[in-house]
Amino acid sequence: MKTFDSVIPYLKKSLWKLSIGVLMLILVNAIQLIMPLIIRNTIDGVNINGFSQSDILRASLLIIILSIFTIILRYLWRILIDGNSFFIEFKLRESLYKHLMKLSQNYFNFTKIGDLLALATNDINAVRMLLGVGFIVAVDILLMSISSFIFMIYINIQLTLYTLIPLIVLPFMIYFFGRKIHERFSLVQDSFASLSGMIQESITGIRVIKAFAQEEAELNRMKIYSQDFIDKNINMVKLSSLFRPAFGVIISFSLLVVVVFGGFAVIGGEITIGSYIAFFMYLSMLILPMFEIGWFVDLYQRGAASLDRLNKIWETEPEIADNEDTDYNITEINGDLEVKNLSFGYEYVLQNSSLTLPSEDEQNILKNINFTIKAGETLEIYGKTGVGKSTLVNLLCRIYNPKKEMIYIDGNDINIIPLKLLRSSIVMVPQDIFLFSDTIANNISFSKPEISRESIENIAKISAIYKEIMEFEKGFDTLIGERGVTISGGQKQRIAIARALLAEPKILILDDALSAVDTNTENEILNNIKEHRKNKTNIIITHRNSCFSHADRIKVIKDGIISEDVTHSDLLEEREFCRE
Repeated sequence: MKTFDSVIPYLKKSLWKLSIGVLMLILVNAIQLIMPLIIRNTIDGVNINGFSQSDILRASLLIIILSIFTIILRYLWRILIDGNSFFIEFKLRESLYKHLMKLSQNYFNFTKIGDLLALATNDINAVRMLLGVGFIVAVDILLMSISSFIFMIYINIQLTLYTLIPLIVLPFMIYFFGRKIHERFSLVQDSFASLSGMIQESITGIRVIKAFAQEEAELNRMKIYSQDFIDKNINMVKLSSLFRPAFGVIISFSLLVVVVFGGFAVIGGEITIGSYIAFFMYLSMLILPMFEIGWFVDLYQRGAASLDRLNKIWETEPEIADNEDTDYNITEINGDLEVKNLSFGYEYVLQNSSLTLPSEDEQNILKNINFTIKAGETLEIYGKTGVGKSTLVNLLCRIYNPKKEMIYIDGNDINIIPLKLLRSSIVMVPQDIFLFSDTIANNISFSKPEISRESIENIAKISAIYKEIMEFEKGFDTLIGERGVTISGGQKQRIAIARALLAEPKILILDDALSAVDTNTENEILNNIKEHRKNKTNIIITHRNSCFSHADRIKVIKDGIISEDVTHSDLLEEREFCRE
């Protein structure tokens, strides 16, 4: 992807705004270019032709009228051009967020939150500055520099050529400084991403930090990241600060040329005083765009560096997505599930060339898993921590992609089922619960925001959390902290279960989602779920053997394989896994 390919569609959509804005900008510049001619004619008229007071007043009135038009037009083009850049900023941020929502879970396992925060804030803001202020400056530079140069030639071509001699070095300066600014701004954004990530991580883990009395250590770590961010900003500012004064020195030489050679030309009668003043005004109009070149280069390099970083995200394709094999004729899932010879292993990343890559069988966490569950049945998958239970359910939800012809739902290979249909039909409640910083009611109704309060309360009763919620001062309107830090682990799990039940999925997966509740509450919840979801498929993942009576079949996973396949009536207490 080329740097600006991602913003061209938004520029095309707002082409009419930009066109009208540029037209107004041209009119403003035209008025500014007329001003020196009016002043020249007035001064020469006074000196040569003997202008009357009425002539001077007319010229003054014309300047005032033109100035008022300039103010109005300048206001309008700022609204159209600079205002449009905020619209593009909104669209870019929306596009970034949509794309992040499409990316697979594995992408976020290896991407720092700080990097994403920097992209969504500083980088998109830098792009907005380029498309707003930068665009205005670019048009201004192009129009004013060419127009001013033409008028300078019109007044005196020889004096114009003299003033251009010091400006020859400007293209070389722009190339050198522009490349360096691009490099240093990229380093600034990387440092900002690291600092944001560190702060986000510290705030998220504040309870751990306090529990281990590591506040001072974290403060020192923050100082290191902050100092690095400051150092990289200072390095960039040093370069930018050198860039503009260097421009100023060169432009000062051009002014000196005008003062010296222009003064001699007036004394020698080659040009009039009015023409000399007008020439000086046009040179000032040429100098301002020259100064703006430095500003534009700065804005351009910042915006381009940020777009390069953003494009890397947009170029990242989700590992798990619909493809040419997807069958969009599948519009409903009933809940029949079949797993055939399922083996799966996470990729190994060798950090040291001396390490030997394990064999495929050694890499596999799951090995030759087979089972079938009919729609409406409840399956329990039992096993100790680390045996692959969560990996299995992640494959059922296609958080990770299984190989073809290993998992079937309703007789269809899971890989050809439209991903949106699959994800909306299967809801998993993990052990590590995430709740939003919102009311309890809004957390429960996450999948159905418009549902009635009565339905929310009924589902809370099924998950055995209703009574405890009503004990809070504001009941279901109680605000819970980020990630649910203001409530207990058991309460978080039951609210998450209520949220899942309200979605009414065809397949419900509880992945150790009852680990923080006592046995009595666990039995109550499972009895309620069994009654509430009579004709729907349920999968219970657990490392405890206290809920076997609720399952139609029980699969025991040990060392990545199914070591037991039993029913509750098989006298489970005599099985080896029950005594482990």
